[in-house]
Amino acid sequence: MNKMRKKGAMRLPKSTSELKQYFPMIREREDIKQEIRENPKLLEKYREWDEEQQEEFLDYCTGVKGVKILYDAFFKEIMNPENTPERLNELLSLLLGQSVTIKRVLPGDSTRLADEQSLLIMDILVELADTSLANVEVQKIGYSFPGQRSACYSSDLLLRQYKRVKGEKKKAFSYKDIKSVYTIVFFETSIKEFHEYPQNYIHKFKQQSDTGLELELLQKYVFIPLDIFHGIYHNDGKSNGKSGVIAKSKK
Repeated sequence: MNKMRKKGAMRLPKSTSELKQYFPMIREREDIKQEIRENPKLLEKYREWDEEQQEEFLDYCTGVKGVKILYDAFFKEIMNPENTPERLNELLSLLLGQSVTIKRVLPGDSTRLADEQSLLIMDILVELADTSLANVEVQKIGYSFPGQRSACYSSDLLLRQYKRVKGEKKKAFSYKDIKSVYTIVFFETSIKEFHEYPQNYIHKFKQQSDTGLELELLQKYVFIPLDIFHGIYHNDGKSNGKSGVIAKSKK
């Protein structure tokens, strides 16, 4: 109801024409379709898509919808460590709380179950300068039992690293050559357990002794529920400073 709209609230543009008042570079839908028709390569590619994909593309180009930056193709292009390594370096540095330099991108995991692949938006595995591994994935909907699932995948990463390093060093191999593996998961829609901590959007886990004894146990995890993050920023207009809590699993 208009009468109940808060005083000073900004009305969002509803059409491309209105958006162009703020962003003159935005083009009309028909202009984009005309350019596609005039370019054989563009037209061939455009016709490969179904109607829903075509409409979504036109929505992006006209500003009706924002690009889904976390989806695999977009994320990997923007965060491509080969072209713009500083972007993913900075993201991982902020999440891990230490300076990170990506050494190379590793092949993904081909053993994932089909139902897992269908729920993944993005998945990238990188080796850091100290040879530790970091896997970053974004999920459309949070899996059930995310802790157990992440522990299994982390164990697989650790075993992959062990086999690779042992194969490279052969007789010179030492277990001190094995570095940490980080499993970093962004949830587009998180499961209910995360909503029990509505003021926290970064959760870090690592193994810790109950006696204070310190050993270098290598599996570490970071979970980021993006729906909670968006809620905090939407309600407060900025970060309230409660960016996360370090949750440690005792052993």
